[in-house]
Amino acid sequence: MENSYSFQSPIGFLTICEQDNQLIRLYLDNQDRGILQSRNFEYHSDFLHEVYHQLNEYFAGKRKIFDLPVDGKGTAFQKAVWRELQKIPYGETRSYEDIAVAIGNKKAVRAIGQANGRNPIMIVVPCHRVIRKNGDISGFACGVEAKRYLLNLERENSINQL
Repeated sequence: MENSYSFQSPIGFLTICEQDNQLIRLYLDNQDRGILQSRNFEYHSDFLHEVYHQLNEYFAGKRKIFDLPVDGKGTAFQKAVWRELQKIPYGETRSYEDIAVAIGNKKAVRAIGQANGRNPIMIVVPCHRVIRKNGDISGFACGVEAKRYLLNLERENSINQL
């Protein structure tokens, strides 16, 4: 059975979805409004509470690494990209080309962008940390302003740790 919980975050209304104590989706309501409107949200899972707690710590600048099992649905290629995204350290960014090289397919830059855009577990699988090679911020399903907010949050809290 899938359980979901929605809450207001600094970047908008986030919805957490879990099944069998694994995070399967995390998205802004404007990203999947149809799902949000049709789902009966319940908050009766210790796991949902833990995800909510870790996200609040993240937004407070106190959590740099998430300790949550994830199971985003996708192709083998998408999952390989998403695993690579999880290796990007807090407060740092990588280019789409960097990710392509890291997974051993340097010509797959466009496919990396598509897999990044289909990431069902934003923030925890940090697709926001992928930027253009020239440093421009683009390509975030939740909007450039949300991406900029997350990158600035991490940058500011990384500096404060030095």
